[in-house]
Amino acid sequence: HVQLVESGGRSVQVGGSLTLTCSASGKAVDNVCLAWFRQAPGSQREGVAAVYRGGDSTFYADSVKGRFTTSQDNNKNTVYLQMNSLKPEDTAMYYCAALRDCYSRAWLTSLWKDANETTKTWFVASWGQGTQVTVS
Repeated sequence: HVQLVESGGRSVQVGGSLTLTCSASGKAVDNVCLAWFRQAPGSQREGVAAVYRGGDSTFYADSVKGRFTTSQDNNKNTVYLQMNSLKPEDTAMYYCAALRDCYSRAWLTSLWKDANETTKTWFVASWGQGTQVTVS
């Protein structure tokens, strides 16, 4: 069972950049598929980015593709979400999540590209507490 703690959220101006950090314990991040979700008030939680175990394959929602990058430092057991060119619609609580049943890149590719948001959240085994990002 992996425990996740996010940090780095704050208020930032439109067009600015921000890096969120997700520190993991209880399991090595290179042995887990991790994802970033976000939820704005009154909206459904949506998957933003995902990374296959080991960190060499990443996936992004269309709304953030080209602006957000997720990476991981296996030595620090930490995952990052670098967010550039931030927009007001990026305002949300951001959550780090560990995915279950993630045994192949093909599975994660299918989940991230074809599944709806409810299905994506169903495969979350562990959630962090969240960190707030406000863009104005």
